[in-house]
Amino acid sequence: MKLSIIIPCYNEVNTIETIVDSVTNIPYQNKEIIIVDDHSTDGTREKLKNAIEFNVYKVIYHDRNKGKGAALRSGIKAVTGDIVIFQDADLEYSPTEIPMVIQPILDGKADVVFGSRFIGDKTQCMIYFSHIAGNRIITALSNILTRTHLTDMATCYKAFKREIIQSIDLKENSFGCEPEITVKVAKKKARIHEVGISYYGRTYENGKKIRWKDGVRIIYCIFKYSLFSK
Repeated sequence: MKLSIIIPCYNEVNTIETIVDSVTNIPYQNKEIIIVDDHSTDGTREKLKNAIEFNVYKVIYHDRNKGKGAALRSGIKAVTGDIVIFQDADLEYSPTEIPMVIQPILDGKADVVFGSRFIGDKTQCMIYFSHIAGNRIITALSNILTRTHLTDMATCYKAFKREIIQSIDLKENSFGCEPEITVKVAKKKARIHEVGISYYGRTYENGKKIRWKDGVRIIYCIFKYSLFSK
């Protein structure tokens, strides 16, 4: 089994080295790490260029800032592993839990796994109540329209069999990629499993990027891809 880890990043100069080191050290010998730099301007790009080790990971550089969905799309095209997982470049999600997230796929119980921040007994550090409430609303709306039973549609940790994620024609460039992916794997009748994960939320001052406008786009995309897209 080969594991592919996609790390989209934008202006994460303070965390990129730590997250890459953590991902590199997870206990899988046969893995590839693909970092997609979405035209960072804070020194992240220069740090990657100075520290790159081609035998450990590779970097895709965008020529302009396109958004998280575009970064994931670039990474998805490049993966060669049997299982693909997304890992944000901040420190909100711990790479030490990647083995737990992908285990249902390895056990043959799932085609897709979502790491949920709202089930289980893992450590949770939710900074903003508005984010919790918003996530509950968009997850419930997604469940109604896709007939799924998720607790955390907007989670970063999503793992897939490669043939599943590469068969999706991902259109969204922004955070709208989260509902788009969810809707499209549901339409493929993929077996979706959830596992509880830890979460260490950060503040806007520390670099959190999602804004209320992204929430509006996410709601729009839930309807768009559920009702008007194959």
